Amino acid sequence: MSEASGMKCGFVAVIGAPNAGKSTLMNRLVGAKVSIVTHKVQTTRTRIMGIATRDQCQLVFIDTPGIFEPRRRLDRAMVDAAWRGAADSDKVMLVVDAKRVVDDTQRIVDGLRRTKRTALLALNKIDLLPRDQLLALASQLNDTGVFEETFMISALKGDGCEDVMDRLTETLPLGPWMFPEDQLSDLPQRLMAAEVTREFLLLQVHQEVPYAAAVETETWEEFQDGSVKIDQTIYVQRDSQKAIVLGKKGTRIKEIGASARAELSEIFGRKVHLFIHVKVRDKWMDDRARYNTWGLDFNA
Repeated sequence: MSEASGMKCGFVAVIGAPNAGKSTLMNRLVGAKVSIVTHKVQTTRTRIMGIATRDQCQLVFIDTPGIFEPRRRLDRAMVDAAWRGAADSDKVMLVVDAKRVVDDTQRIVDGLRRTKRTALLALNKIDLLPRDQLLALASQLNDTGVFEETFMISALKGDGCEDVMDRLTETLPLGPWMFPEDQLSDLPQRLMAAEVTREFLLLQVHQEVPYAAAVETETWEEFQDGSVKIDQTIYVQRDSQKAIVLGKKGTRIKEIGASARAELSEIFGRKVHLFIHVKVRDKWMDDRARYNTWGLDFNA
């Protein structure tokens, strides 16, 4: 596949404040679930690639962690991953929750200006605001001078998303595709399995537990009938958090396991035997190996 063939390929970094709807938008543009989505902030911890191939064009979307004021080592590593994703991409798209523009949004705009990067602006959740407020917000953000174009979208409902795809495909550079036509993500299956379990963990627990927990796929065993046995461990920092994750008589961990098992069976297209254990490891956030697994810089 050469430039003469008309093939186009490019990387698009999807950045934004936590909970702006980046993962929902990327899943919508790719046409499949490749990044987990919850109502909790800081859901995405690593850079996840979603691949959309249409006609002669291949768009490689990079779903980045939300950019916010970091306080812990993990926070710093996630924010660093987001900015590295933006620096390495052909295009940057800033997703803004139109109903809830936070200080982090201005911090991102300032960061784009400092690095002399321009971006596409995707005003998300437009169905939640009247038109005059949307236009005023778009005008305010465009006055910063860092945006090439503005799109009014609803990532959840799909409104305006086709316009985003059309514009991105128009602006892609000529070049060979980076991935096979039928590939949707670069996420390894073991990591995808851990992310799915973490998604249902986030949906089930509240307060500090989601941010104090990590999920790892420990073993992966294939069987002749096509099924797979997956053993996972949820690491938390304190015994009290372990009790919350387990739930009364183990009811919560069973619910998490049943939901994750069903989701993984659908994603992988085969029967999944999922076994989840919960362990206390108070210093897991300082474990360099975990950062390497997630593609994060331990020293950021």
